[in-house]
Amino acid sequence: MLCSVLEHKNHEFVPLREEYEGKKAELGKTEAVIQQMIQKRQLKIQEIKDFSSLKAAELKTVQQYAVDVTLDPDTAYPNLILSDDGKQVYCGDVRMNVPDNPERFSACVCVLGAQSFSSGRFYFEVQVKGKTDWDLGVARESINRKGNVMLRPQYGLWTVVLRNGNEYRACAGPSFRLCLYSGPEKVGVFVDYEEGLVSFYDVGTGALIYSFTGCSFTHKLHPYFSPYLNQGGNNSSPLIICPVHPPKF
Repeated sequence: MLCSVLEHKNHEFVPLREEYEGKKAELGKTEAVIQQMIQKRQLKIQEIKDFSSLKAAELKTVQQYAVDVTLDPDTAYPNLILSDDGKQVYCGDVRMNVPDNPERFSACVCVLGAQSFSSGRFYFEVQVKGKTDWDLGVARESINRKGNVMLRPQYGLWTVVLRNGNEYRACAGPSFRLCLYSGPEKVGVFVDYEEGLVSFYDVGTGALIYSFTGCSFTHKLHPYFSPYLNQGGNNSSPLIICPVHPPKF
């Protein structure tokens, strides 16, 4: 409290100059604290910008290995409906009358990419927007086609899946839940055959979703897609293989 009256009985007071100097010192400390907060906020913003730049650089690097992938209708589960250009797939309600050829999956709602890879690096992107369930990854060409398919590396599958609209899992045998800040609308899949690496990216943010490392590839690999069951129309959106474009973030 400031008090300009110096001679009041029974009145507590602090001389004006002393009070002024005290308040001035307090304001100085407050200003210093505010400046520190501003500097910390600016550093945090810069860190976020730098991190975003690093993510963009990493995504651009793997995008250099983009390949043209189309779906192989001869491998498609009988309920799957493929677009004429082989770029989209969703699960219908009716099982179609298709040949039960050796390549076709009979019990797993999935389809392979027509292209196979046995060396080098490759990358492709898939739109998953609007879906509540899906599986993406790569599969060994020798994978079982005529029974239940186990989503585990030891059975020739390296996949990340979505279940129930918000549960992302890496199927590493056993599978485990992934903590993602937000759900991706487009997923990028990168494989380095010689390094034994399979990585999944959120194309919208450049964030790494998950990486399988130390894999031992000895067979041809195919891109693997499962739009999963229709779920009464709740999961009817297709998986769409997309052209690869540089990130815009």
